[in-house]
Amino acid sequence: MNYVKSFRDLEIYKLSKELAIEIFEITKSFPKEEKYSLTDQIRRSSRSVGAQIAEAWGKRDYIKHFESKLTDADGEQLETQHWVDTSFCCNYITKDKADSLIERYETLGKKI
Repeated sequence: MNYVKSFRDLEIYKLSKELAIEIFEITKSFPKEEKYSLTDQIRRSSRSVGAQIAEAWGKRDYIKHFESKLTDADGEQLETQHWVDTSFCCNYITKDKADSLIERYETLGKKI
């Protein structure tokens, strides 16, 4: 039996980090004019999911704070889904890539 010693051991944290890295790599190909808008927004929200999970871990002894941070993490993953949809609508990513990201973010949201 593996005991969770840190937020880094959590399956949801690992998935959020994996997705944030993928979003970062994808957005490298976005147009330069999106640098301070779409690119910045999707990177921030995708990175914030893991940060909120880490904060929730630190608040786990305080149920209301713990729940609040997990609620924030879920909100950030939903925001990221919005930006993925926007990226697809602007033809910056393919439908297959958008569908794959959305599916994995939905899974993450259910696990949160």
